[in-house]
Amino acid sequence: MRAAVCQSLSDDLSGLRVTDVPMPDPGVGQVRIKVAAASVNYPDLLLCQGKYQLKLEPPFVPGLDFAGTIDALGEGVAGWEIGDAVAGGSRHGTFAEYVVSDVSNLRGKPGEMSFEAAAAYSAAYLTAYVALVRRANLQTGETLLVHGASGGVGLATVDVGRILGATVIAASGSADKREKLTAYGADAVLDPAPGFRHQVKALTDGRGADVIFDPIGGDVFDESTRCIAFDGRLLVIGFTSGRIATVSSNIPLIKGFSVMGVRAGEYGRQFPERGIENQTAIWDWAEQGRTRPVIDSVMPLEATAEALLKLKNRGVFGKVILKP
Repeated sequence: MRAAVCQSLSDDLSGLRVTDVPMPDPGVGQVRIKVAAASVNYPDLLLCQGKYQLKLEPPFVPGLDFAGTIDALGEGVAGWEIGDAVAGGSRHGTFAEYVVSDVSNLRGKPGEMSFEAAAAYSAAYLTAYVALVRRANLQTGETLLVHGASGGVGLATVDVGRILGATVIAASGSADKREKLTAYGADAVLDPAPGFRHQVKALTDGRGADVIFDPIGGDVFDESTRCIAFDGRLLVIGFTSGRIATVSSNIPLIKGFSVMGVRAGEYGRQFPERGIENQTAIWDWAEQGRTRPVIDSVMPLEATAEALLKLKNRGVFGKVILKP
């Protein structure tokens, strides 16, 4: 089968090649899925650069999310049939024509959902759910500021904030993307250029945002500490700016806010029962048609490196999908 293989770690992804690899066979409690769509996530980029917390020795196949149809059943599998349309996630391995998955990681694809939307769903909406529900305990009527709002995870967070009844401020450095965020349903948008704290204060009658979702780090994190409300929750998602920020402990003391780390997958591994509840909650929303994943573009598997670089260069609004 064809797969995108990271043969060596590199910042420019020159070590990523689409090539033939052996077809995987499902083991006990596993199924094999013919992949119809796989979504590109920022951790995939970091994994291929050797900058992610999960370290893999090349060669390996990146890819977190997939959707497709079951084409082979492993021993002991019950409740699934060949031909079932499914979606799921893995820590790596989905940028391929076929992927093997434990049945515990599978969900039936909602009938009204396309394979592309189903592939775009799990990692983004799980991150948003764990961040806003499990970590921040976001309440109806609170104000949520979402940095990096035009990416797949950012848009999912805007969407989940809306579902939870928050007032959502979406931040993006692109005027075109801010227009799209307004059309998507953000209550307000802003440019996160230096001084954005003044816009946040103006939008919140001087209080600041109750919850701030920050996948950027660096200067954005620093300034976010200046526009967070008392008893606020500053969510650390990642560091796409390239700088891991620090904060003097007197600032959260005086301003009375909390800094919270968010690792959605690890949360489920540490608390398996809650992990199941998290997945059930987001897929129930999908079944009910309450969520709105956004597809930026669909690209062939051969363009995997191009798709990852498009993400790196912030050239997306929503999710980039690979079609094997």
